[in-house]
Amino acid sequence: MIVEPLELGEEGALPGPLLTELTELYASNQEFQQLSGEFPDPDDIRPEQVAASLAEELAQPHAEVLLARSAGRVIGISVTLAHHPDPDDPDPWIGLLMVHARDHRMGFGRELAEIVEKRFRALGRTGVKLAVLDNNRKAIAFWRAIGYKEVDRRKDLKLGRDCIVMRKAL
Repeated sequence: MIVEPLELGEEGALPGPLLTELTELYASNQEFQQLSGEFPDPDDIRPEQVAASLAEELAQPHAEVLLARSAGRVIGISVTLAHHPDPDDPDPWIGLLMVHARDHRMGFGRELAEIVEKRFRALGRTGVKLAVLDNNRKAIAFWRAIGYKEVDRRKDLKLGRDCIVMRKAL
């Protein structure tokens, strides 16, 4: 797996072929999209919606979008925040980690999470947090299996959805 920061093309836009791959990645995770409510119609995710979502993520201070590739194709994405908007929270956050549905249960999610953790560890960070929608049982099981522990329950900042906050010591 090769993981690299997302590179925007001319004028801050995503190159067309990459946007097509990212749209397929988002659309492939239909169950998550239905649970999250991020897109108006989770059965019809459009390239312009994905581009707008990623632009919104990248507009956050200290945000980074990482693309994971294998065999020349995009297999996953991770969105991280080096600093949470709450100044009293010392940990970086994983805002999104998604693997293409065709590649589920092949170890790519675990590997991508480990790469994100390694990047934060190299920066001297001692832990990482994330919020999982409390109705997303598969995601909760995944994060627990790789060492994350529940530390809080609260509404997410974006849409006010019920979430479980999880943390892993690095």
